[in-house]
Amino acid sequence: MAKRRQFGKIRKLPSGRYQASFIDPTGTRQNAPDTFARSQDASRWLALVEADLSRGTWLDDRAGSVSLGEYARAVLRDSQTIGPRWRETCERNMRLHLAPLLELPLRAVSPMRVREWHAAALRGKGGKTSISQTYRFLRMVMNTAARENVIARNPCQIKGAGAVKSVERPVASPAQIIALVEAINPRYRTAVLIAAWCGLRRGEIAGLLTVDVDLTTHKITVRKNRIELLSSKVAFDDDPKTEAGKRTVTIPPHVMPIVRLHLEEYAGKERFFVSRDGSPLRGNTLYQAFVRARKKVGLEEMTVHDLRHTGQTLAAQAGATMADLMNRLGHASMAAAKRYLHSVDGRDAEIAKALSDLAAHGDAARLPKRIVMGG
Repeated sequence: MAKRRQFGKIRKLPSGRYQASFIDPTGTRQNAPDTFARSQDASRWLALVEADLSRGTWLDDRAGSVSLGEYARAVLRDSQTIGPRWRETCERNMRLHLAPLLELPLRAVSPMRVREWHAAALRGKGGKTSISQTYRFLRMVMNTAARENVIARNPCQIKGAGAVKSVERPVASPAQIIALVEAINPRYRTAVLIAAWCGLRRGEIAGLLTVDVDLTTHKITVRKNRIELLSSKVAFDDDPKTEAGKRTVTIPPHVMPIVRLHLEEYAGKERFFVSRDGSPLRGNTLYQAFVRARKKVGLEEMTVHDLRHTGQTLAAQAGATMADLMNRLGHASMAAAKRYLHSVDGRDAEIAKALSDLAAHGDAARLPKRIVMGG
């Protein structure tokens, strides 16, 4: 009696040739890509597959024949960690930059082809930031393919290709912040002040509810981030990217009169910032108002996000430690969160007071380098 095969299956076809198949790690039966003239050849192929599986080097030939474009779109669709804005950015970058690679089978995307594609992209008209974003997305997709045994290793091996060299951004002085506040539409003055002196992002500003601003304790609680898709007019509130983004920030005393005025004259019943028609404030509306204001005061290089950078810099000048900055601005990584758990709310109030002192003096050199907590 012939010994029963332990791995795989061999079937003789009506043509007289032999078909080999096996059950892959996902539980799906896979056939050999070709049929065999002899049963021994089919057995030899199965033995090689079994050896690759035991070594952890087996590659899914069937999945490897799928195009990069099809696989990348599937990764975008299925990922639980990619937010709607980043998904939209990746889809746009695929159209703008990845077209030369999208029709290739995954296993044909080699390090050489990635290098040639990247060099050609840099020689083209595309911006370096979007090319860097595209490379990071490609690297993530190929990492997924390697984990799923579709390819042997990630072909994205270009050192530094995914990094963006940040240019030095301008920092507004207290006097320049005042100039911007005076130049902008009064409806958006509080937004400028909150960005500059409290360090909120534009989406966090647009996502504030009226109940998030406490006039008694002088605190703003960041609970949501307003998301606006670029390819449509869809906008919605979402959680901040990290838990650290959910935070309570003390408003510097010198900002409070404008905040109170805004609450009385411009805030909606539910949302702290609204458009003239009462609808939720759109980030682009704030941006356009800011562009007009910065042009009036000669700060055309300044962006709304630079105000947040300004707030971080001024808080540091006021004596904030790295822990304080992370707590106030909602910066986080897993290691940083553990390292800086000792940052406390009382210290944030001291920083807010020091920021008002800085606004009054206009000269960081006159402030103490450290804030000393009593008790």
